Amino acid sequence: MYKLIRTILFTIDAEKVHYRVMKWLTTACSIGPIRSLLKSMFVVKNSKLERTLWGITFPNPVGLAAGFDKDAKFTDQLACLGFGFIEIGTITPRPQPGNPKPRLFRLPADQALINRMGFNNDGAIEAVKRLSARKEQIIIGGNIGKNKDTPNEHAGDDYESSFRSLYTHVDYFVVNVSSPNTPGLRALQDKEPLMALLNRLQNVNIQLGEKKPLLLKIAPDLTNEQLNDIIEIIHATNLDGIVATNTTISRENLATPAAQVEAIGAGGLSGAPLRKRATDVISYIHTHSGGTIPIIASGGIFTAADAKEKLDAGASLVQVYTGFIYEGPGIAGNICKGLV
Repeated sequence: MYKLIRTILFTIDAEKVHYRVMKWLTTACSIGPIRSLLKSMFVVKNSKLERTLWGITFPNPVGLAAGFDKDAKFTDQLACLGFGFIEIGTITPRPQPGNPKPRLFRLPADQALINRMGFNNDGAIEAVKRLSARKEQIIIGGNIGKNKDTPNEHAGDDYESSFRSLYTHVDYFVVNVSSPNTPGLRALQDKEPLMALLNRLQNVNIQLGEKKPLLLKIAPDLTNEQLNDIIEIIHATNLDGIVATNTTISRENLATPAAQVEAIGAGGLSGAPLRKRATDVISYIHTHSGGTIPIIASGGIFTAADAKEKLDAGASLVQVYTGFIYEGPGIAGNICKGLV
């Protein structure tokens, strides 16, 4: 059924249809019986699915990755679709419009997306207002980044500002220095600036009292030498884990014609083409850290088999985004059923 609906949805601009569909879901969830029906259709409850990490009990290991609900506008609605947790963001301290449109593109032949959104969001204060008003008690992660016009030497100010704003409203944090769509951002993955940033956030984390789990989201394009540095940094800064991985700048081995891909231009590629590389990164980190670093897997997860591949490679939890677009609202429930 969803495949037929998807065919229609894919005739509309990707970013426009995203908000149109979420508006429909919001209307549906505002009607009590329909909200209950959605939960009965999509929420899978089974004690075998529960995962406890950082003292948090996740009802199931399938989360929604950052980027889908950038502004925490739809956490209540998305909770009805069976996700074990939702990661909002990327949130920046100040509102920003992001990159010029169009900036989100589908590659159906590859079950992939290319995006160059550029951290478009309403800012941390608006996100806090929405999180304060939410009704569904679902686990929330806060993915934070810097504003585009903030130079890298002052990036720490932006990350700290959003961290402080969101602190009492999210269950864990993810530091995003790996998006390819903010100029210069990935330079913050270099060892020295990354150590400084993470140590600063950990100090704030301790000052604020109840220490929140703090994770780092990394790119799939890092070399093994860079991954070794990441492992060292995680241990040196007492970070709580890694999200692996963000989107890739690679365009290798795509079925979509090269001319079409080139016409789309810059942006991060996500979806099925990223599956193997993301799994390889997870396996490398898990093996070379001796299994000491908790990992949330992201990249090319469409089915229960994809999720199991990531879990077997060393991940504790998984996240979907592009898979949600291609598989539809039943993806979390279907993966959960398959895992059980």
